[in-house]
Amino acid sequence: MGDATPDQLIEGLARVCSRVGLSSPSGLERLTGGATMESWHFWSGGGGFVLRRAPSLEFMEGRPFGHDVEAAIIRAANAAGVTAPRVMAVLEPEDGIGSGFVMQALPGTPNPKEILEFEEPVALLKQAARDLARIHSIRPGDVPEAVPVMDYRAAIADLRQQFEEAGGDRPIIALGLKWMEDNCPDPCEPVLIHGDYRMGNLLAEAPGRLTGVLDWELAHFGDRHEDLAFGCMAVWRFHRYDRPALGLGSLEDYFAAYEAEAGVTVDRERFRYWLVHRTVWWALGCLRMAKIWRSGEDRMLERVVISRRTSEQELDLLMLLEEDAPAKEREPACFEFEVEESTGEAENGELAQAVLEWLETIKPLMKGHDRFQHAVARNALKMIVRDEEFLPEPSDREWAQEILVGKESLSTPHLLWNLQQQALEKLSADVPTYPALQVAKDRWLMKGKD
Repeated sequence: MGDATPDQLIEGLARVCSRVGLSSPSGLERLTGGATMESWHFWSGGGGFVLRRAPSLEFMEGRPFGHDVEAAIIRAANAAGVTAPRVMAVLEPEDGIGSGFVMQALPGTPNPKEILEFEEPVALLKQAARDLARIHSIRPGDVPEAVPVMDYRAAIADLRQQFEEAGGDRPIIALGLKWMEDNCPDPCEPVLIHGDYRMGNLLAEAPGRLTGVLDWELAHFGDRHEDLAFGCMAVWRFHRYDRPALGLGSLEDYFAAYEAEAGVTVDRERFRYWLVHRTVWWALGCLRMAKIWRSGEDRMLERVVISRRTSEQELDLLMLLEEDAPAKEREPACFEFEVEESTGEAENGELAQAVLEWLETIKPLMKGHDRFQHAVARNALKMIVRDEEFLPEPSDREWAQEILVGKESLSTPHLLWNLQQQALEKLSADVPTYPALQVAKDRWLMKGKD
């Protein structure tokens, strides 16, 4: 709920609406999702609006810019022809409801499961490419000076520091960091980067129409290939792993539509670099969720569950990097997943399973955001149950550090096989339904073995 109750939010929104000429708000409802910012839908004068706010004022400390700058970026995007929401007002201290802004609600759904089943995905893909090119047409003079410019090497150094702060003990992430240091491209002319351009942040209507581009809090100036690559990561393709461009279609169609609007050629090598970079970035972002929860900064249940999705990115990262390994090291191997049977008193996994089964009985009583949290709670318990079954070995800090300094690499005999086994075991415990897991098994394991 953050640092304000629904009643307090309504009171604050009434002050905001009055200031910008809107009628009193009603029907306030928390929208599901939102791992960083809260989103609340409400009605005013027959129209729908969304309040986007931080869970607390402390949460905004240390961020590159505030909601006033984010609102200005969205307004600039609108002026450039991007399908972005109309910002109505930025929250002020006297509103008493923290940091955020109010924007007009747009039609369509952000639900990737629905969007990826639309009848005209390629049409939607081309519109997404068009809007991305328009975002990249925005120049520094069009937005506040607070919007940062990415220094590629500094960004890598920051990720490496995050890695060490998180324990420095994940060999696959270490491999990705070392690869980035060795393959970092030269700087190019910076363009405005959305920073989170992917399924989940795009609104769309059937059969295939883009209706909105959301969540601009990570905007910065940098390499256009970063934005192009981020939405193509396996994690953001959801159940359509087979469609590499946003889960909607082919890279060829995506690049062609982008190039037609932007008037530039997509560089495949830079695209691959940013696929790796942002995969490492999100892996560490997932790890950081646990740190935020432990600190008490935000005790949302979803944070601790997302922290366990690090293993998704480790598997994806290894699949991106393995093509650089010698052919012999890429030969399929034989791994075994051992499941130990329980005897005697109930073990942790069995206790979690019992609570899991009870939660299922109260599911019909849940609604709104509570129903979403109910699903997150069940996912958390399932992770505990699977942990007890697979008992994966803990990651090795010494091994990770040797990779970081180049003592071990993909040329080291059997290193790739060991990392593959670790990735498969960890993800099998964390998120066994992740689509890339079966793809990795098909690629890495000998025929007839599982």
